[in-house]
Amino acid sequence: MRDILLNIHHYLAFAALILLAWATINGILGTTSEKLWEDKHRKVNLFALIATHTMFLLGIILMVLALSNADMGSIMKNAVARKAYIEHPTVGILAAVLVTIGNAKSKKEIVNGKRFKSTMIFFGLALLLVLSRLPFEKLF
Repeated sequence: MRDILLNIHHYLAFAALILLAWATINGILGTTSEKLWEDKHRKVNLFALIATHTMFLLGIILMVLALSNADMGSIMKNAVARKAYIEHPTVGILAAVLVTIGNAKSKKEIVNGKRFKSTMIFFGLALLLVLSRLPFEKLF
């Protein structure tokens, strides 16, 4: 079961990264131009939110399974294990929080420019955080 969840988490990461990048680019283009906020922008944000939250939930389940019998002292002394079991999940949590805030702010704003700016800032920060702790050695 752990391997199945890990594979889903692995492949869903590509979808989440693409959607976060798409939402961020939409935010940048909308902020720098006079584009109107359309339903397609809301949907991209929503799909990025869903993908990020699904990644978060799968990651929490995988972390609980992995750390159920682990020695935290030895994990903290090992840089590779610390990145996998502490830093990666922490950044995932922060990214999910930022995407949630960005989605909520973009829905509440009335002015188009502020909607795009909220998307650009929060989804962009989430994308940067995810890219900063992505295990590139395990991607392919």
